[in-house]
Amino acid sequence: MRFTVRVRENSHYMDESEAYTIGPYATYAEAEAACRKMVDDFLAANRKPGQGAEALFELYTTFGEDPSVEGAMPEGKTFSAWDYARRRCRELCRG
Repeated sequence: MRFTVRVRENSHYMDESEAYTIGPYATYAEAEAACRKMVDDFLAANRKPGQGAEALFELYTTFGEDPSVEGAMPEGKTFSAWDYARRRCRELCRG
């Protein structure tokens, strides 16, 4: 099976003309890793000292990219970039 990653711009919500596709990936795990890297890269580039998790998450949901895995999904596998970003913001801004 082949998987692709569809990337939508949070700043252009529901504007498919701004979306693009990367891949293909041979496995779901590879496609999900690409999604996670995209979110992590945005958070690392935009995190400021002393910034709270909610402020960083709001920045991501306003200006970050929202990648999703496309293809025949393995049972029980889903990836939500927003859920992942929310968790990573809490982890990054803990201390």
